[in-house]
Order: sequence, then structure tokens, then C-alpha cells
Amino acid sequence: MKPALSVALCALTFGAAMAAHAQTAPQTPAPGAADPTFSAYALAQQCAAKSDNTAQGQCVGAVRGIVRGYQYGVLFLSQRASLPDSETKRVSLCLTDTKVSSIVDDFLADAKQVNETDLKRTPAEVAVLGSVHAHHACT
Repeated sequence: MKPALSVALCALTFGAAMAAHAQTAPQTPAPGAADPTFSAYALAQQCAAKSDNTAQGQCVGAVRGIVRGYQYGVLFLSQRASLPDSETKRVSLCLTDTKVSSIVDDFLADAKQVNETDLKRTPAEVAVLGSVHAHHACT
């Protein structure tokens, strides 16, 4: 991967993380600090609480924020950098007519395949975007 593309993808992930964090965290940490409690494990627990309307709302808001933040980042990158179409397509998501609930279900199914310790160490943004790319990457 080209260094410029790697840096841009890191920036996209950070932007998605910040967007998702803004959706879920009741407190605001110091500027530039990430919320260590916003792990894949914490998000999976929240999303799995199907009978808790508050948890479901927070889950959907977090997932939507992560995905939208990432998509806006890809759009920004494609407008600002000279990338071949194949590179832009490789990092893009194909989510036409995809419901957030199906993204959540995919994330939960994928999270069940990972041990709890690793989920606790994995940022929620990374896990959600990994799951979405696995199921909805543009090919």
C-alpha cells in the first residue's frame, strides 16, 4: 500500500472513531483522547441487548456514525487525492439498500467468532468497519 494511502486510511479510521465516539459517549474526553471503554466488546454487548430500547438506539447510532464517518472520509479522500479508481473502489463500501440492522447483525455474528479478551482490546470502530468491509466491500 502506498504511504500516502496508508496515512489517509488512518485518518479516515480516526475520523470514523471520532464520529462514533460523539454518538455514544455521554462525557467528552480531552481533545485527541480516545475513549478506552468504546471497545468492540462494549459495542457488541450493547447491540446484543435486543430488549433494551436505549441500548439498541445507542448501538444503531454508533454503527451509523462509524459507517457514515468512514464513507465521508473516503469521499473526501477521493476528491483530494489522485487515486486510481481501483484504489478508491477497494476502500469504498457498497451499502445500497442495506439496513443498519443487517450491519449490526453481521457485526454481532462476526464478534461471536472472536474471543472476549481480543474484543475488549479492539476499538469498536475497527471491528465494525472490518465487519462491514467483509460483508459489503465493493468488488
